[in-house]
Amino acid sequence: MGGKAFIGYEYQEVAVKSAISPIYADGYENFGWKLEDSYLSLGKPDSVTMKFKRDRKIRNKPELTRLQHQFDAVASDIVSLEASKRVRASIAAYVVGIIGTAFMAGSVFSITSALLIPCIILAIPAFIGWLLPYFLYRSIERKKTASVTPLIDSKYDELYTICEKANGLLDQAVYGKR
Repeated sequence: MGGKAFIGYEYQEVAVKSAISPIYADGYENFGWKLEDSYLSLGKPDSVTMKFKRDRKIRNKPELTRLQHQFDAVASDIVSLEASKRVRASIAAYVVGIIGTAFMAGSVFSITSALLIPCIILAIPAFIGWLLPYFLYRSIERKKTASVTPLIDSKYDELYTICEKANGLLDQAVYGKR
């Protein structure tokens, strides 16, 4: 008689990158989810597993679920765009470093064969190949960041629009409930 009304909950676990976990914590509230717990994922040091719960009888559930899937897709796009800043730069730096190492191997083989001039000639591009990757990486990453940042910003705007729509539906569900 004076007790609380029964509420049945549904639960969901989401594994996300640590860098974007605050976005999930804030965003999922707009779909009716409440963050129960979060912890580092085993075997994935840059990932977090987040546990959420929400009322099973929430109104507008199909539409909220559809918007939540859109949210997940856009958040995944953001993670991919963030990673793309470094991928091309890393590949270029590794390739130049490996080429430098190949020249150094040639230089070492030349000196072991008592060929001093070819050793020096091969050592020069070898050292350049070992020093250049750092500067090459920084340059390519800077250019890619400049080109990708507007795309990432537009994806964040898209996330916020999805959350606003979901929050509007959630307000209807709460005020029209029980």
